Amino acid sequence: MGSTVRSIVLAVQTLVILFAEPGIAQFPIPRGLNDKVGAVTGKMRDVELTQAEEVALGQEISARVRARYGVVQDPEIHKYVSLVGSVLARKTPQTGTAWHFIVLDTDGVNAFAAPGGFVHITRGSLALMKSEAELAGVLSHELAHVTLKHTVRAIQKNKLVQMGVKDTNVKSNPEVFKRLVDEGTRAVMSGFGRAEELEADGEAIPTAEKTGYSPSGLKTFLTTIKLRNGNSNERQGLFLSHPELDERLQKIEARIELEKWTARELLDDRFSLNVKYSAVALTEIATVEARAEGPASSKPEKKEEPVKKKSRFSLGGLTNAVSGGSPTPQSAAVTGSGGSRGVDVERSAKGGSNPNPVAITLTESDITGFVSEGNLRP
Repeated sequence: MGSTVRSIVLAVQTLVILFAEPGIAQFPIPRGLNDKVGAVTGKMRDVELTQAEEVALGQEISARVRARYGVVQDPEIHKYVSLVGSVLARKTPQTGTAWHFIVLDTDGVNAFAAPGGFVHITRGSLALMKSEAELAGVLSHELAHVTLKHTVRAIQKNKLVQMGVKDTNVKSNPEVFKRLVDEGTRAVMSGFGRAEELEADGEAIPTAEKTGYSPSGLKTFLTTIKLRNGNSNERQGLFLSHPELDERLQKIEARIELEKWTARELLDDRFSLNVKYSAVALTEIATVEARAEGPASSKPEKKEEPVKKKSRFSLGGLTNAVSGGSPTPQSAAVTGSGGSRGVDVERSAKGGSNPNPVAITLTESDITGFVSEGNLRP
C-alpha cells in the first residue's frame, strides 16, 4: 500500500474527541457523540453534541457545582427565581429547552451556566441585588451562555485534551463522557473570556428588555460588583473587575442608547418581598482551600503514570493529563475570612452541605399571573 493511500485510510479511521477528568456519573449517559472527519482531506473537526447529549453533560456539571457550593433548601426562593428565569427563557432562541434554575448556598457572589439549560445563581448574588430587573439581567446573561454554547465551545477549543480514537460512542466508552464532563466543569467554574462575556451581555440586554424589564438591570448589578471589588487586588468571581468590567459597562450603556430603550419595570418591591438575604462583605466571606485530586473525591490522591509517547492515542495514557492544578468543584477545609491577596474570594467561598436539588412545580397559570402582576410582556 502506497504512502498516500495509507494516509487516506488512517485519516478515515481517525476521529477526534474532547475529554476531561473523571466526574460524578449520576445521570444516564446518552448514545452518540460521534465526531466527523473529512474522509479525503483527513482534517479533524470538533465534536458535535446533540441536544440530549448537552443536557446529559449539563446534568453532570450541575451536580459538581451543587456538590461544591450546596443548594439553598427553600422551595419559595427557587420558585421565585425560576419564575423570573422561565419568563426570560421564552424570549431566547431555545424556547423548547427544559430550563433549571438553582440557588446555591454560599455568600460568594457568582453565577454559573451549564449546557442543556442549567442556570445557577448564588445566595450571595441575590443578597447584593436591589430589584427584579437586576436578577433578570444576570439570569439573561447566564441564559445566553447556554444558548450561545460557550461551554461546548470552550471544550472544543482546548487542544490539550484532543486526541484521535476509533470509537467515540459515549455509552461504550464512559471514560470519554467523564472527561467531557470535567473539562466542561472546568470551563463553567473558571469563567469565560472577555469575548464570551461581551457576547453574553449583548444577548442578555435585549432578552430582558423584550420581557419587559428595565434593560439597565445588568448594568446596575455590575456597577455594584465594581464597587464591591474596589479594594480588591485580584479578579473576583465570574464578574470581572477593572478594566474588563469597565468595558462591559460602557458597551451596555452604548447598546441601550443605540436602541433608544426606555426604562421599563424594575420591580424592586416584588424582589424585596421574595429575597430576604443580607450581603456579606468581600473581606468577611469564609473561604475554603481547593483539593487537587478532583471533584467529590474522598480517596487519597492517586499518582498517575507518566504519559508515554508511544501511547499518544490511548485513553488510559491521558487519565490525568489535564487534571493537575485545575479549579476543582469540591473543596477542603475552611481557611477563614476572605480578602487575602491572591485569593479569588467569590469562587473560593465556603458553600453549604446539601447538594440536593429542590423540587418545585410551575404551572402555566403561575407564569401568566407572574407576568401580569409585574406588567411584563408575555
